[in-house]
Amino acid sequence: MHKSNRAKKTRFIAVTSGKGGVGKSTISSNLAYILASAGVKVGIFDADIGLANLDVMLNVSVKKNILHLLKGEARLEDILIRVMENLVLIPGESGEEILNYSDSAIFAQFMKEAEVLNDLDVLIIDTGAGISKNTQLFLQAADDVIIVTVPDPAAITDAYATVKVAARERNDMWMLLNQVANEQEALSIFERIQRVALANIRDDLDLQFLGKINADQKVSNAVKRRALFAQTYPASIPSSDIRAIARELVKKLERQVYVKPKESGLAGLMKRLKEQF
Repeated sequence: MHKSNRAKKTRFIAVTSGKGGVGKSTISSNLAYILASAGVKVGIFDADIGLANLDVMLNVSVKKNILHLLKGEARLEDILIRVMENLVLIPGESGEEILNYSDSAIFAQFMKEAEVLNDLDVLIIDTGAGISKNTQLFLQAADDVIIVTVPDPAAITDAYATVKVAARERNDMWMLLNQVANEQEALSIFERIQRVALANIRDDLDLQFLGKINADQKVSNAVKRRALFAQTYPASIPSSDIRAIARELVKKLERQVYVKPKESGLAGLMKRLKEQF
């Protein structure tokens, strides 16, 4: 990626789903790995409030997480975990105590120290599944939204519901089909959702097909081993699929808009989020 004299702007990509169990966190972590391997500076924020699990997927040890930051027991730089070169994790909290902080206090606390992350090219926000208020805030504030679903009737229905909620605040979002037999199946499902959404939600909806990931036992094997499938099975079809998705995102990265310095980085995201309250 070419450096320019413009203000640095971190690209915020929210990855979400209508229901759990569709591989959202697996996709987030493998996408982060592929981008980082290609030299992109990536942060991945485990924003699945109460159900955080990216530390397990990335096989790293967490001593302090987002809850410690909110309680004033750690600074943002203290909780960052360097997973590999070009990749840092902002660990979430999997307990119930963090639910007490599910309001503007979370974002206000972030904003105090957010400049620590301003040198990132991309921040992937792994949101919770469903359409909770917290998830909606991230979908509104992100530059890009990726909705993950699988070829299951319930998951497809929930993905449509997510599109409907997100469309209240934005008209652009991407859809990724996971665990499909082939690209034909993925496109068939996507086109059905797109057609219904354009007819019933808003006719200016810019819902785009981002890509697909084939169903493959190697993916679940990697998850069980607390490993990334893109790293463990680089020659597999799912790894080829996630690389193709990463290439699409890099194209978007290269078309970033100019921003004022004070709006750059995580501080810019948190400012946008706080404005939602």
